[in-house]
Amino acid sequence: MEERLQKVLAQAGVASRREAEQYITAGRVKVNGKVVKELGTKVGPNAFIMVDGNPIHRERKTYLLFYKPRGVVTTMKDPEGRKSVADYVKDIPQRVFPVGRLDYNTEGLLLLTNDGELTQAMTHPSHGVNKTYEVTVPGIVPQEKLDQLRLGVNLEDGVTAPAIVELTAYDYEKNLTRFTVTIHEGRNRQVRRMCDYIGFPVRYLRRVKMGTLTLDGLRRGDCRELFEEEVEALRLECGLQAKPAKQKAAATKKPEPKRKVK
Repeated sequence: MEERLQKVLAQAGVASRREAEQYITAGRVKVNGKVVKELGTKVGPNAFIMVDGNPIHRERKTYLLFYKPRGVVTTMKDPEGRKSVADYVKDIPQRVFPVGRLDYNTEGLLLLTNDGELTQAMTHPSHGVNKTYEVTVPGIVPQEKLDQLRLGVNLEDGVTAPAIVELTAYDYEKNLTRFTVTIHEGRNRQVRRMCDYIGFPVRYLRRVKMGTLTLDGLRRGDCRELFEEEVEALRLECGLQAKPAKQKAAATKKPEPKRKVK
């Protein structure tokens, strides 16, 4: 897939996108041996790019599926010294970042990538990428309360979009209700706040699905790279152009998830 030259330069860490544009118009950039001065120029993944006579390093697009445990912050660095997502991807040479967030006490599926275009598309509510959570709350939640979640509730930042809510079980012995919630918005702590609204604060929360991705085969703290087919499915779901078939990974056997010490 081709990308704008200034975007490629920025992703390679050469300069900011605005500075990269200045490099291009000044004739400091060559693509496959030819000086390029047009800002609209697009380049493919195999283009050989030089700035001031020096070849740039183009970082390979990386997509990691991570099972975040509870007690881990969804940042690459924590000023309070708590365990962060970065502690689980130290061996990954590429600089990857979380797509969206899971709060400190929520566990489950998290996507890490250096693909800024996909990140922006997946986190934008207009693309409607579904996220499914398993929820456990104390008490026996009446159906009319679950219906409120289905229709949308009025939080301090506005009314939530209708959610898909499926009752899993009433545990009368432990006085608990278990259900799943599927939403496509990305508001801060949204599921927790929705449950607070109906008077049943969350006791346990786990994200089990994001778009077409699931936690199948992963344990807490595991991560694995996505198959090319999985990346294509995400791009299609977000309305982005799928990558050419010739770029598909050669591996046919599913790689074992990387185990991390908790």
